[in-house]
Amino acid sequence: MAKYIAKRIGLAAITIWAVATITFFLMNMVPGGPFLSEKAISPQATAALEAKYGLDKPLFQQYLTYMSDSLHGDFGDSLKQRGRTVMSIIKMKFPVSARVGGISVLTSLLIGIPLGCMAAFKRGKFLDSLISVVATCGIAVPSFVICTLLLYWFGVNLKLLPTVGLGSWKHYIMPVAALSFYPTAYIMRLMRSSMLDVLGQDYMRTAKAKGLSGFMMLFKHALRNAILPIITYVGPMLAYTVTGSFVVEKIFTIPGLGGEFISAITGRDYTLIMGTTIFLATLIIVMNVVVDIVYKIVDPRIKLR
Repeated sequence: MAKYIAKRIGLAAITIWAVATITFFLMNMVPGGPFLSEKAISPQATAALEAKYGLDKPLFQQYLTYMSDSLHGDFGDSLKQRGRTVMSIIKMKFPVSARVGGISVLTSLLIGIPLGCMAAFKRGKFLDSLISVVATCGIAVPSFVICTLLLYWFGVNLKLLPTVGLGSWKHYIMPVAALSFYPTAYIMRLMRSSMLDVLGQDYMRTAKAKGLSGFMMLFKHALRNAILPIITYVGPMLAYTVTGSFVVEKIFTIPGLGGEFISAITGRDYTLIMGTTIFLATLIIVMNVVVDIVYKIVDPRIKLR
């Protein structure tokens, strides 16, 4: 297993390097420059700004410098937020997104897994049909529609919940609900499909013949095997969610990393765009490695090569 883990870490490092390289060169291929939005800026001032941020050097030299600094956790200075580094912005904004995203992921798991199991156990009955309809709607409806409906009903119409910021625990309810709606629906469908496959296995028929209760069959014998696809999905979902949902954070004015990323795109803050992209990609890649290792822990029958 140690050999497999070392191999996966090596492949993850290569993948992160490839993402960083592609991101760097794509950003440099974008027409225009980061200082085009500055008002009445002279060619001399533009040249001075490019020299300050090292943009006047040859492209390959910029690449080597950027990659060398990135290895030490230095993504450079923000081109728009003067006096602030990209890493300092990530350190300040990421905990906010991680807090909202972590609660959303936990909510999705606590709701999606039991409901998916119950839908499989009650296959063809009313509960199964109801859960399937809710899951389909959750997957089909975009997150901005969910946000709009929550804002209208609970924020504007009923005036039960605050709509802006994260001042108290009440501020978390609508963003968490909007952010967890899609993954909850997806987990419900995935869990139902996986559980149906497990319930058809011979050992589950044996357990039923022995007179075990439905609860014991589902959550003791079947769940361990049925939950493997959920682990595969939760890894990347966790990385994406805790990094910040761009739409949800923008609508609810949450000061997280997602909103910062959108501001960086509209403001042509190239270093912040590259830094947050590499940070997100690294989280996703690391979570995939963790998922592969957890697979072996959950099901020792899996052979790692």
